[in-house]
Amino acid sequence: MRGDRHQPFAADRPRRRGQVSARPAVGEESAELLRRASGRDGLDGTDAARLLVELTGRLPLALRIVAARLAARPALTPGTLAGQLAAADSRLHHLEYDDLSVRRSLAVAHDALAASERETDRDAARTLCRIGALGLPTYGAPLLARLTGTGEPRTEAALERLLDVALLEESAYGRYAPHDLVRDFARERAGEGDTADATDTADATDTVGTALHWYAAVAERVLAAIVQPGPDLDDRRRPTPSQPSGHTAHVGTVAPFAGPGAAFAWGDRELENVVTLVERYADDPSGQRAGLVCTLVRLIFPYAHRRGRVAETEVLGQAGLRVARRLADAEAEAYALADLAGVHFLTGRHNDALALNDQALALWQRLDHPSWIRRCLNNRGLLLDGLGRRTEAGEALARSLQYARQLNDPYGEAVTHSHLGNLVEHTDPRAAIERHRRSLALGDEIGAVILRHSAHCNIGYAHLRLGQPAAALPHFEESLRILGGHGDWHGESQTRLGLVRALRLLGRGGRAARECAELLSLADARADRYTGALARHQHGLLLRERGHIDAAREAWNSALAALEGTDEQTVVTELRALLAPEDRSPGVLDDTPPGPATWRPRSTPPPPS
Repeated sequence: MRGDRHQPFAADRPRRRGQVSARPAVGEESAELLRRASGRDGLDGTDAARLLVELTGRLPLALRIVAARLAARPALTPGTLAGQLAAADSRLHHLEYDDLSVRRSLAVAHDALAASERETDRDAARTLCRIGALGLPTYGAPLLARLTGTGEPRTEAALERLLDVALLEESAYGRYAPHDLVRDFARERAGEGDTADATDTADATDTVGTALHWYAAVAERVLAAIVQPGPDLDDRRRPTPSQPSGHTAHVGTVAPFAGPGAAFAWGDRELENVVTLVERYADDPSGQRAGLVCTLVRLIFPYAHRRGRVAETEVLGQAGLRVARRLADAEAEAYALADLAGVHFLTGRHNDALALNDQALALWQRLDHPSWIRRCLNNRGLLLDGLGRRTEAGEALARSLQYARQLNDPYGEAVTHSHLGNLVEHTDPRAAIERHRRSLALGDEIGAVILRHSAHCNIGYAHLRLGQPAAALPHFEESLRILGGHGDWHGESQTRLGLVRALRLLGRGGRAARECAELLSLADARADRYTGALARHQHGLLLRERGHIDAAREAWNSALAALEGTDEQTVVTELRALLAPEDRSPGVLDDTPPGPATWRPRSTPPPPS
C-alpha cells in the first residue's frame, strides 16, 4: 500500500497546548474533491453531497473512497450511499475500495503509536482504546487518567499526541472527541483486546465499571460542595442498600472541590457523559453496574436540579426510579420518587408532582426516616398550595414544622417558614413578609445562601402583592446578589421574573426588557419551556406597552402553547384574555389580577429536593 493513502490522518502541523482545533468546514475543497474524483458533475450543492462530506468527516481518504465507489457504479446514487453510511453501526466497512481503506489507514496510525519507543506514543494508543471501550460524547484528562492508570500529566501528553496525529479533535479547551470514523475504529480495537503493556495498572477488563465508580465518586464531591452542611447533605450521602461497598474508597481518591463554582463547572462539563452512562447501563444485568448507576443518579441529581437542566433531570429521574425498583432498593426508590416530583414541579406539572411526592412520603414513613418525612411533608404543602388546596397545604406544612423542631433542623424550619409565608400571602401579604423575615433570620444565623436568597425573593413578591413595586425591587436585586454563582435555577428564575415585573410596573421598560431577554435566554438554554412561557407572558406585556401589538400576541401565543399540559391556570386564563379581543386597548389588563397565582405562578424556592 502506498504511503500517501494514510496521510489524511496526519495533522497539518503540531498543535500547541491549549490551541483548539477548528472543526473542518464542509467547504468547497471537500465538495470539489468529491465531484472531481467521482465524475458526478451534478453533485455540487446537493443535500446528498453535503451529507457524504459530513459522514466522511471531510477526510480526504474517505472522500476518495466514496468518490471511487460512485465512479465505479453509475447506478449507485449519492443519496443511497449516504443512507448506507448513516445507517451503519460502523461506517468502516463501507469505506474500503480496492487498496484504499480507512480502517487500514487508522490501524497504521494506531499501531505506529503502540509500537513506538516513546512512552507518550504508547500512552496515546492505550488512551484511544479506552475511548473506544467507553464511547462517551467527550472526554477530559481526569477521566482518561483514571481509565489508563497513567496519571493526568501523562494522559494530557497522550491526548496532545492524539491531536497531533488527527485521531482526536479538541472541541473546547481540555475537552476531546474523535470523529465517528475514529470512534468506530477505536471501538473495534477495544473489542479485540487491550493493547496496553504490562505496566498499565488500570483495570482494562471493566472500563465501564471504572468510569462509573469515578463519576459516582466525583458526584459525591460535587454534592458536598453545593449543598449546605446539615441533614439534607447527610441524608443524600447516606448509602442505600444497592450502593457498592467500594464507593467510599473511590471518593477518597478524588480531591474535594475548592467551592461551589468549581463543582458546578465540573457538572456542566460532564453532565452529558453522566446521562449517557446512566441511560446505557441502568438496565445492565450486572448488579455492580446497576448499583453504581443508582448511586450516581442519587448523588448527581441535586446538581442537575439546581442547575435547571430540565431534560437531563427527567432522564436521570426516570432511570433512577427504574433501576432502584429493579434492585428492590426501597430507599433509592424513595429518593427517585422525590426527585422526579421535583422535576414535575419545575415544569408546572403539579398534580403529577404531588402523586410522586406522596408515594415517596409513604415509603419514607414505612422506612421510619423522620428527616425525609419532614421534607416530603414540606413539598406536599408547597404543591397543594400551588394547586389551590390551601387547607390541606397548611396541615402538611404544620406537620413539617413540627418535625423540623423535633429534629433541631434550623434549615428545614426556615424552608417551612418560607412556604408558610407563601401560603399566607394569598390573604395577608404583610403576615407573609414576617414569615419570610423569620426564614431570612434563620438563614443569616446558619449562613445558608439559598435560604437568604429565597427569603428576599419571597419578600419581593409579597410587596408586589401589596402593590408596592418600589419596595419589591431592592429585594429582587438583593436576592440575585446573594445567589451569585451558587446555582439555583428555580430560585434565580423566579427572582428574575419578579424583577421584570417590578421594573415594568415602575415604568422602567428598557431595563425590564433587557432583564426579560436575559431570563428568556437562560430558560431556553436549559430547555425550560415552563419558565420560558412565564417570561414570554411578561415579554408580551412589555411589547404591548411599546405599541408592538402583533409581536406581543406572538409572544403570548408562544407562551400559551408552552403551558399546554401544565397545571398553570391563572396565567393561562390571562393569556387567553389577552389574546381574545384583538381590539382590546393596552391599558385594560394590568398586573394587578384578582387571583393570587398570577403574582406567583408557583411558589418560590427552595423546590422539592
